[in-house]
Amino acid sequence: MATLDSIDRKLLAELQAEGRVTNVDLASRVGLTAPPCLRRVRALEEEGVIRGYHADLDPSKLGYAITVFAMVSLRSQAEEDLRAFENHIKGLPEVRECHMLNGEIDFILKIVSRDLQSFQEFLTSHLTPAPNVASVKTSLTIRTAKYEPGVPLG
Repeated sequence: MATLDSIDRKLLAELQAEGRVTNVDLASRVGLTAPPCLRRVRALEEEGVIRGYHADLDPSKLGYAITVFAMVSLRSQAEEDLRAFENHIKGLPEVRECHMLNGEIDFILKIVSRDLQSFQEFLTSHLTPAPNVASVKTSLTIRTAKYEPGVPLG
């Protein structure tokens, strides 16, 4: 874990809220001049604290009307079998997140799809026949009450 001072935390909070802020504006917001601000941001990038910068896209405006969470159980939890499943999932662009869990369910996936028919086709053609899959339980999202990527930096 990186050691962060209060200025680093302010920098991260500002960048997490608005990744396109200019270095001059960012420096002003955190009480620095531009050169040391840029040095700090670059150091945070090099340390891997800042992993990248991304646009937050609205799936529905791009034709992805539904989001589904899929709980996947595997037949075997041997490392080789886990990696085979993970590698399969990495090749499926509809799967936006994949998290390994402890407990009954081995993985939870966040999947976007254009409509229910497209999702059903994806499920039967790409997910249930994936390596080592024993079962898949799905839940379709009805609405999103909170969407806040990142981490709390208070």
